[in-house]
Amino acid sequence: MLLRHHESMQELEFRHLGTIQKMRAELIRTQHQTELTNQLEYNKRRERELRRKHVMEVRQQPKSLKSKELQIKKQFQDTCKIQTRQYKALRNHLLESTPKADHKAVLKRLKEEQTRKLAILAEQYDHSINNMLSTQALRLDEAQEGECQVLRQQLQQELELLNAYQSKIKMQTEAQHDRERRDLEQRVSLRRALLEHKVGMRGGCVCVI
Repeated sequence: MLLRHHESMQELEFRHLGTIQKMRAELIRTQHQTELTNQLEYNKRRERELRRKHVMEVRQQPKSLKSKELQIKKQFQDTCKIQTRQYKALRNHLLESTPKADHKAVLKRLKEEQTRKLAILAEQYDHSINNMLSTQALRLDEAQEGECQVLRQQLQQELELLNAYQSKIKMQTEAQHDRERRDLEQRVSLRRALLEHKVGMRGGCVCVI
């Protein structure tokens, strides 16, 4: 009767331990799934925020470029004014020192020279504007791509750390379950041995009587 009681208790103990371990494993699995889902949602949110930031930078870029373009334009206009003043001063000087009969030729030559220099300035202005536009766009693209790479690396590292932490918890839980099962097996085995010893002693006593 004691042995049958022991076997019934043994079955209940193993079933109870199995139920506890199963619930614990399910709880950890749910917790890990929630952590992973939260991390992935966090990653998506960070990427969306960065994309919105980049869109705003692109939208604001024309304002910045317009301001710089106006600065270049002002420099061009100031240079043209200086050129015009220099042309007038040179024209007056040459007209004073040149016979009146040659004034027409002198004025024509000065006008052509002034036109040529202003054309060179205009070409330089266009080149400066185009160079500024392409450089600014390239810098913005490079900066934004750099930010994307840094964010991707950061989020990937965080995800790897979470996976490593969860793997560690899972291994520790499995090791705990193994220890609990071994401990229970040892207790059950020891209890059975004591019962068999007790039964044997009783049987021996009966035989002697």
